[in-house]
Amino acid sequence: MKLYQQTKDQVIEDFQVDLQNGLTDEKVTQQREKYGENKLPEKKEDPYWKVFLKNFKEPIVIVLMGAIVLSSLSAFHDIQIQGNLETGYESLYEAAAIFILIIINAFLGFWQEISARKSLNALKEMNTRNTTVLRNGKWQTIPVNEMVVGDIVSNQVGDFVEADVRWLDVNELQVIESHLTGEADAIEKGTEAISEDVELGDRTNMGFSGSTVSNGQGTGVVVAAGANTELGNIAQMIESVEEKPSPLQNTVNKLTKTLMFISGIIVIFTLIMGIIQAGELSFASIGSVLSTSIALAVASIPDALPAVLSIVLTIGASAMAKNKGLIKSLNSVETLGATSYICSDKTGTLTKNEMTVVQYYANGHKYEVTGLGYNPNGEVKNQDNDDPVATSKAFLYGAVLCNDSSVQENDNGEYTPLGLPTEVALTVLGKKVNISREDLQQDKEIVRTLPFSSSRKMMSVIVKENDGKYTLYTKGAPDVMINRSNGILKDGEVDKTEEERNNFLSIVDDYADDALRTLAVGQKEITEDEALNGTTDTLEHSLVLTGVAGIIDPAREEVKVSVQTLHNANVEVVMITGDHEKTARAIAYDLGIVDSKSAPVVKGVDIEKMSDDELYETVKETNVYARVSPEHKQRIVKQLQNYGQITAMTGDGVNDAPALRVADIGIAMGVAGTEVTKDSADLVLLDDKFTTIENAVKSGRTIYGNIKNFIRHELTTNVAEVLSILIGLLFFTQTIGNVPGATPTLSALMVLWVNMVSDAVPSFSLGYDVPEANIMEESPRDPDESILANYTWSRVLIRGIFMGLMVFVAFLWAAHQGMSDSQAQTVAFLTLVYGQLWHVFDARSTRTLFERNPFENKYLVAAVLFAGISSFLVTIIPFFNLVMGTAPLDGYVYLLVLFVPALPTLILSGIKELFGVKIW
Repeated sequence: MKLYQQTKDQVIEDFQVDLQNGLTDEKVTQQREKYGENKLPEKKEDPYWKVFLKNFKEPIVIVLMGAIVLSSLSAFHDIQIQGNLETGYESLYEAAAIFILIIINAFLGFWQEISARKSLNALKEMNTRNTTVLRNGKWQTIPVNEMVVGDIVSNQVGDFVEADVRWLDVNELQVIESHLTGEADAIEKGTEAISEDVELGDRTNMGFSGSTVSNGQGTGVVVAAGANTELGNIAQMIESVEEKPSPLQNTVNKLTKTLMFISGIIVIFTLIMGIIQAGELSFASIGSVLSTSIALAVASIPDALPAVLSIVLTIGASAMAKNKGLIKSLNSVETLGATSYICSDKTGTLTKNEMTVVQYYANGHKYEVTGLGYNPNGEVKNQDNDDPVATSKAFLYGAVLCNDSSVQENDNGEYTPLGLPTEVALTVLGKKVNISREDLQQDKEIVRTLPFSSSRKMMSVIVKENDGKYTLYTKGAPDVMINRSNGILKDGEVDKTEEERNNFLSIVDDYADDALRTLAVGQKEITEDEALNGTTDTLEHSLVLTGVAGIIDPAREEVKVSVQTLHNANVEVVMITGDHEKTARAIAYDLGIVDSKSAPVVKGVDIEKMSDDELYETVKETNVYARVSPEHKQRIVKQLQNYGQITAMTGDGVNDAPALRVADIGIAMGVAGTEVTKDSADLVLLDDKFTTIENAVKSGRTIYGNIKNFIRHELTTNVAEVLSILIGLLFFTQTIGNVPGATPTLSALMVLWVNMVSDAVPSFSLGYDVPEANIMEESPRDPDESILANYTWSRVLIRGIFMGLMVFVAFLWAAHQGMSDSQAQTVAFLTLVYGQLWHVFDARSTRTLFERNPFENKYLVAAVLFAGISSFLVTIIPFFNLVMGTAPLDGYVYLLVLFVPALPTLILSGIKELFGVKIW
């Protein structure tokens, strides 16, 4: 039998509770040893060295480390076996450059993760709370982590419930458990056993760790502490979820395997051709082409890929941070771009978690109330534009006076509520028409308060008016209030007709259908004796109803536009909440999540009965879930993932944390979110705005597009490099002019310069590119799709082949012009450099370079100028002539290698622009 199903006496007996003295010090020690401390297990943060080394586990980095080994072997062969110091040193320079890039990449990843960790730690609350327990016959205040199972605890208004307790005695106790249930309303607590099996939110005789007492007082026994609480169970669920690679990691890993395969083919092909050309199979014939084979293999790998990826992702993370989105790991930046489902909690995420009166009926008139949340800016109006104070004064006075709440403004202009959420809503309503409890009490003296009770479902105050008369003001549930009334105030008169009674009930039903919570207000004049001595039974009847308020936790103002934008981007928005079915459906309809007021809503009890296969069939047709538990949220997310959907989960409460962890991207509220939730998330919204999620999705798509453009540009250059060198190896076997046969088209250090400078630097700047105009009108990309899908491979190969052929032709042309071998290689080098610099403007678009303004990315323009000028300088500075093997050229040659390489890009883009040829 579960604890909430047991009577108080059974619980007292099972836990050996001494109601008079509590636990002794000896018993406290025993209980702590048996049940553990009252604190959640903390996940140990990885030390800095582990965070740093984690960056070396990426497959592409492992491949590059293999390239370092190959270059080192090549250097050893050239220096020790062939005695070719120049070529050997070139291979060593190449290995050193690749190593430096790997270290840069590791530091970028390390810096981002540590920065995010520090930012999250700064968000955490640093205060240590205390609680009141009965020990050794005395009530004592102790730190919460010293509580143990069996302690008798006492909680008052404003206290946190610091462990799971079974209530033994309550007095008007109401507790807010939204961090677990998702419901904004306080839950009234009792002590009676509950016979049936109920969900956590309906266990009214239990208190749960992390809850807040909003009304009354309660005494209970601690039945679970630390990891064994409901809060602790959720924390353990979080830790049990395995981390998965992001879509970007998956697609880059696939690309890495492809590049490894291609590199292997190139090495084997080159070795075979070398043996064929040598005419024999021997160590000498293999050794003669080994260095070239390795150089070609290294040239086929985009050396700067990891560093550029990290830089582009870091740029994206920085941009998100400026837009109030703190990303915790670089790979999560891009995952947002592939997101196809956003599953969001309602309370505090889609709604403000600030109860607000939006309508009321009083004195026979309907009133609309503008302004949302606790900010008292707003107005009250009806169809006749009457003065609301003049026409509905009785209702407003009763709503404000029969009330224990208040709202305080801080120095930042923000409003903090004190009291029950529904009472706060009535207080804010009064402030919107300049009526406050404090002002009213200047003329009216509150003589007595008859507090709310669950049996009456009402609260009353007795007021002595300035004329000496006494008035009873009462508020409560409309169905109870109308049964205790003998009339309804209408146009200043008491209407006792059945017609007005039915009209009043009809308005209450209409409010309920719109998911509004309702509170009725009534009053009656009483005698002095009744005021001073009357009981609730004698006083709270024969009331005159003055009105009824419709209260809602309002949707965030910006969310509706964001939902529409996400729908246009083919991203589904799903509401998953612990709130009631009607409320969930109404809010979802208001936000545009569903397009019908009768849209299906799946409840937690329904999910409980479903198998995983049945839930799998349900999730694709459902956008609203109500009364769900943390386990249900996880199941929903997992079934969406089984459809191949990239799923994001947003939330602020602890109940959201497990689903955030299992989702592809977890998004936590940074202001209202609990620390457990933030620790579980990949993205923390520093402003708690749903619009930030929309911007993050756009940023993720932009980042992925920029990464794809960069990889396309890099691979096009790699194809050109490999092809130009390979053709030279195969066909340049005879001396032409002053260039000896078998001279490579490009030296190893020229290839290294291209990869590290003239190729990588412009690629970095692509990370700053603005998105293409229609990026939020496209469908999310398929996470299983190759990063080179949609004709990208064909564009890489066609443009790379054209560029490679032009490089080799330029080399041949220079040889025929009588240039030296160094000058011929320099011509080929500059042809490749300027060819790729023209191509980078075309790589910016999935369409053609004519579709985009080349000057809108100022970083790219600056990078191209830097790469172009520096590449020119290495051909005229003697030091680089010596190290890289470059040589100065005549002026007209520089002009040719600057403008002629533009022809492949301009011609191919022009054909595509005119005829829409997709393959290039």
